[in-house]
Amino acid sequence: MLYYLNGLFVGFLILANVLAVKVFSIGEWIVLPGAAILIIFTYPLIDVICEVYGKEAGSRTVRTGLMAQVFAVCFIAIAIELPPAQAFAHQQEFEIILGGSMRVIIASLVAYTVSVNLDVVIFNKLKEKHGNGKLWLRNNASTMLSQLIDTVIFISIAFYGIMPFKMLLTLFITQYLFKFLASIVATPLVYGLVFVARKRKGLEPSHY
Repeated sequence: MLYYLNGLFVGFLILANVLAVKVFSIGEWIVLPGAAILIIFTYPLIDVICEVYGKEAGSRTVRTGLMAQVFAVCFIAIAIELPPAQAFAHQQEFEIILGGSMRVIIASLVAYTVSVNLDVVIFNKLKEKHGNGKLWLRNNASTMLSQLIDTVIFISIAFYGIMPFKMLLTLFITQYLFKFLASIVATPLVYGLVFVARKRKGLEPSHY
């Protein structure tokens, strides 16, 4: 089960970096990157891994995700620089969709490294305090705080000085509100995955 959780986590991260190019809106005020629909699942996956397999397994998954993102950036850069064949008429579109800007890439990697490691630390501190009880508390508390840090770091590095402050503030509020609500909605998913993972590991289901 751990292999499946790791695979989903890394796959979601890589795909999120591709989807980040698309920006969508909900109504007139909520504007979000396409990556938001995937990133909200990465934190619950890490929490499930920490809950069932321990802090070190969670930390290894975070490191694996970082390595995968760095390799993906390097190979995408190489693919962009390769001379396009005559039959390939979409080099410009390929660069726009997959290239991104170095500033955004750095923002994404820094935000990920800080926030997801923070999620692991907070989750395990609360687990040490409460044992197997109050899974909902450590899941939501660790995710909500780490998502807050993630949003602040990413928006600050990627867009500060480029967008007006008012627009930055709107972007921050809408993104974090979306992530905050998504964390609550995803709580039953965490419980379900923990139940399945414990069962696959041969452990008795716990009272959460």
